[in-house]
Amino acid sequence: MQEGTGIFSGLNRQSMAHVLRTAVAGMLSLYLADLFKLRESYWAAITTLIVMQSTLGDTLTVSGQRLAGTALGAVTGALLATYFPPSVWIFGGGVFGVGLICALLRFHGPATALAGVTLALVVLVGRANTGAEIALHRFIEVSLGIVVALALTAVWPEPPAAAAK
Repeated sequence: MQEGTGIFSGLNRQSMAHVLRTAVAGMLSLYLADLFKLRESYWAAITTLIVMQSTLGDTLTVSGQRLAGTALGAVTGALLATYFPPSVWIFGGGVFGVGLICALLRFHGPATALAGVTLALVVLVGRANTGAEIALHRFIEVSLGIVVALALTAVWPEPPAAAAK
């Protein structure tokens, strides 16, 4: 396929392959989350879409940190959700706190982002379950998304030319 012109100037083999890989990874995450009967399976797919924006080298380097950030966000969110009602201040303080901890642990931006996202998913949801239950479910869903993105990126890596852009 030739590179397009005008409105289609960004359409090339690398961009098409990336879009296809991302869609397949998202579908696989959603399928597996549904297969395992996770309560809010869409969080696995959303996480996969986020992680798929990295190259394989980046994904391998920070996946452990992403999982650790997810765990940190889930635990912090569980504590906050257990002891405080949802509010802008609790949310902001929690995001600030996990961000500081990630910085102290020398985690990179993607780990900090998933720590904050997971915290938000726990603290800002309805309270049908305990904070610990919500946190466990979000941790499992987000972790599944990370693992699927990592696996698919390893099995179906981007061509070197696309990764260099």
